[in-house]
Amino acid sequence: MTRFFVLLDLWVRKALTFFCALMLLLMVCFTVYTVVMRYVFENPPVWGDLLTVLSNIWLVFIALALTVREKQHIALNLIYSRLPPAAGFAIQQFWTFVICLLGVVICYYGIEMVSKMGGKYWEMWHFAWEEGKLVFKPNYMPKKYAVMIMPLAGAMVSIAALVAILEDTVRFRQGRFEVAGGTGAPAAE
Repeated sequence: MTRFFVLLDLWVRKALTFFCALMLLLMVCFTVYTVVMRYVFENPPVWGDLLTVLSNIWLVFIALALTVREKQHIALNLIYSRLPPAAGFAIQQFWTFVICLLGVVICYYGIEMVSKMGGKYWEMWHFAWEEGKLVFKPNYMPKKYAVMIMPLAGAMVSIAALVAILEDTVRFRQGRFEVAGGTGAPAAE
C-alpha cells in the first residue's frame, strides 16, 4: 500500500509539473501571437492578453502547491539547520502546518468567491455541459471559470502540506530527517 501512495505522489507531482510547463508554454505562445498580430498585422486578438494573464495565474497557483509538496517554498532553512535536529524538525513541522491552514483558508474563500463571482468575459468563448453533452458557447465565458483555481490550489496546498508533514514525521522517527532544502543534519547522529 505504501508503494501505491509513493507512486501516486510521484505521478501527481509529474502531472502538476507538466501542467505548469504547459501553462508557461501557452503564456509564451499567446504573448508572441498577440505581439505579432498587434505590431506586424495591426489586428490583435481581443482575447490574447486575457489568456496570457489567466495562464500566468493558473501557473503560479499550481506551482505553489507543487512547491509546498517539494518543500522548496520560502522557509527558514538557515534557522532549521542551526538548531538541534529535534528543534529544527518541530519548527519546520509548525510552519508546514501553518501553510496547510493557509491552503484551507484559500480553499474556503475560493469556493465562496467562485460561488458569488458574477460577470462574463465578453471576448472569450467556452464550453458548457448542457443536456448531457459538451456544447460550444461562442462568447461570454463566465468569470468564475477563471477564479476556480483558488479553491483547487487551496486544496492542493493543504494536501501537499499534510503529505509533507507525514513524510517528514516518518523520516524523523526513522532517524533520516533533513530540514527543507537538505541543509540540516540527520536526526540520529
